[in-house]
Amino acid sequence: MSTSESTNLSNEKTLAAMKNFAETYAKRTDTYFCADPSVTAVVIEGLAKHKDDLGSPLCPCRHYEDKEAEVKATYWNCPCIPMRERKECHCMLFLTPDNEFSGEQQEITIEELQSVRDSMA
Repeated sequence: MSTSESTNLSNEKTLAAMKNFAETYAKRTDTYFCADPSVTAVVIEGLAKHKDDLGSPLCPCRHYEDKEAEVKATYWNCPCIPMRERKECHCMLFLTPDNEFSGEQQEITIEELQSVRDSMA
């Protein structure tokens, strides 16, 4: 992997940690991943990249003028306040069973994550 590719993707250890977090949190909150596993994979990769770059898993699905300030404010650090308070996940990572995009999975394989990661490189 070239230097530019490695800077665009999270490291393997952080990716595995974010995968484990997402699976555990989905099970704990009775939420499910998106029916399209590539959505789940892209969001987990984004969380891991922000964890590596910023020290916190800042929501990857929003635009920020100042990411460091947003991390310090903690509102959009995953799980964000809307998710914790109302089970509203803008990223479609944690979906309630009645959501039309909700799948039946609360787990994703490293292979699925790697496949999406390879397509992003």
